[in-house]
Parts: sequence; C-alpha cells; structure tokens
Amino acid sequence: MSKILFLTTAHNYNDDRIFYHQAKELQSRGFQVKISSLYSDFVGEMEGIDIESYGILHHSTKEKFQQFLSVCKGYQPDCILCSEPLAVIAAHQFNKEKKTAIIYDITEWYPAMSMLQGLSFPLKIIKGVQFSLIQLYAGWRSGQFIFGEKTKQFPLATFFPFKKKMISPYYPAEDYVVENCIEITHNEITLCYTGALSKDKGIGNFFRAIDCLRSRKPDYKISILIVGAARTVEDEKYFSDLISQFNFKNVTLKNPTDFKDFTKTIGEAHLCFDLREFNFENHHSLPIKLFYYIGAGKPIIYSNLKGIRQHMDVSSYGHLVDPQNAESIANIIVHYLENPDFYSLQAQQARKAYLATYNWNVIKNSFVDFVSQSIYSSKNAT
Repeated sequence: MSKILFLTTAHNYNDDRIFYHQAKELQSRGFQVKISSLYSDFVGEMEGIDIESYGILHHSTKEKFQQFLSVCKGYQPDCILCSEPLAVIAAHQFNKEKKTAIIYDITEWYPAMSMLQGLSFPLKIIKGVQFSLIQLYAGWRSGQFIFGEKTKQFPLATFFPFKKKMISPYYPAEDYVVENCIEITHNEITLCYTGALSKDKGIGNFFRAIDCLRSRKPDYKISILIVGAARTVEDEKYFSDLISQFNFKNVTLKNPTDFKDFTKTIGEAHLCFDLREFNFENHHSLPIKLFYYIGAGKPIIYSNLKGIRQHMDVSSYGHLVDPQNAESIANIIVHYLENPDFYSLQAQQARKAYLATYNWNVIKNSFVDFVSQSIYSSKNAT
C-alpha cells in the first residue's frame, strides 16, 4: 500500500480540494493518506485519513520547514503532494533520504497580490522578483505538476516543459452539491453575492448593478442575499459605507458557511454573481464557486475573466460581463425577469453542464492515475 502525504502551509487540513476530494479519493482507492497543514492545530484521524496539523503559519520559515521535514521523516511517504513552495522544498530535502514522488499542486498565483500589499514601489518589485525565483526553484525541485486551471500554468509549464503535468480543476463532488432550480416570478427576484466583502472581489460592482436595476424598474421586488464577510478592517468599512450609501431593502446577510452546506445556503437565489475587478491575478483565476452555482442550478453573471473564457463556455447558463458596466448587467437581469421560460431553461442547462462536465466524477480517475504513475516513475527512476 503506497503512502501519500499532503503538505500545505496556507490551507486548512480539511480543505475542500485537499481533504474532501483528493485525499478521500486516494484513500478510497487503497492508498494510505496523511495531511499535514501549518494553518491550524489538530492531530488525529478523520474518515480514515491521518491528520498532523499545527497552527504555525506565522512562525519563521525555518521552523515551518523543520516541521514539514519532521512529518516526512516520521511518515516515510511514497508520494508528497505540495500546495506551496516551502512544502516542495521540504519534500525535496526528504527526497535525498528516500526516493519519493513530489507533485506540486498549483492552485494559487504565486506571489499573490496580498503578499506585496503595503510595500513601497521599489520593495514591491524586489519582493516580487524574490518570490518568483522561489516559485521557479520549487518548480525545478518538483517531479510533476498539477494545475488547478490553465491560466496558472505560467511560468512553471513554460520553464519546465518536459515535466509531466495535468489540469485538475475545482469540480465539486455530487455529495456536496444540492440541486435547487427554482422558478422565477415576474417582478420578483433574489440576487446572490458570496465571498469576501471587498472592492477587489466586486461587492461594490454588485451593489451598483442592483442600484441601476432599482432605478430603471422601481416596481420590481429585489431581494439581496449575501453570504460572506469582510476580511480586513478596511474592507469592513468599505462594505459598511456601501450599505449606508445604497440603503437597499430586503437584504439578507449570512456568515460564511462550510462548503458542504454552501449550495443549501444559496437555495433561495435566482442569479449568482461574481463581479470581481479586472487585474492580473483575478484574470488568471477560475473561481471555485462557479461550479457550485451551476451544480445547484443557478444561472451566473460573472466578470469576463480570462481564466473562465479559456476553460468553459457559459453562454447556455449565464453571462460574462464588464463588472463596472452596471447598466449592461441590469439589462441582463431584466431579460431574465421578463422571460421566465428562458430563465428556467438556463437553470436546467447549468445543472446539466455540471453533471456532464464539471463535477468530480469526471476527473477523479485521471487524478488518481496521475498520482499512481508519479509513484511508479519515482520508484523506477535511475
């Protein structure tokens, strides 16, 4: 029985991708699986998967490296799936003692914009170059790559074109998605926003589109469902100012929920939005919630991001828009309200697309095969 170890600094041990999809799938296929995270404290077992997690995310790089290395030496894995550069570097150090498959699972842009926030311009450039070199070093020390989306293949796939790679998107398993296609009633609609309540993620664009709709169609009953929270004091003030400025009626604000209950939480929504700003990082993202929305049977209105355009055609169950064009977005909402049969068709097509193409069952075998082949190649390498 081959032993698989997941190493992650910034993801929790019960992360939806790592634990509930990848680790559980491998465990169900007969692999022995362990997850080590530096995000929070927990040592024990969950659903047959060993967990060794310590909340030392903000400790020194040396301490985090040593913790990962200690876990590797104690577990003696045959394959290590790494989510960040530090995990790769620790796995490479262990690989000197035992031949091990090292797979780098890239789901976040590195360096993230948040890593450079608050720095002066010269320092931002220096740190950006430094972090980019660390990413390239991690790519060099990896054996194989898994990319969460096509737009995150650069720069590693470019610099290391001969390393084996696969695209493994964030498709959710049917166990975690509840279908809830609802009918639309003339003049009544519930519009949904989920996630961080920040300017960057588009809560302001969402409110401005609804304000435009309200101005054009004052007789409409517009309900707003928000599932999320502000992450910083600055974001909290920004959201509070928006609430005061627009003074919408019928606003329901729910706290972030566990991903297993996410589609239940948005059940009352007719349309789901993600109107994040255009920037380099957002353009190279394929938002995870998109697949939960369509799985629940919710037509979507999303920013016209490169990451989405390259991956899928949403025209049969939604629209890609300029997030700052409130009038155009309002027009789309009006069209749904005035054409309930069209809305119902798009809701059904969203659910159909999820079942046929964008769910975990479609990609799980290729993921397990990729891991198995990586272990085989590592053991037979000269």
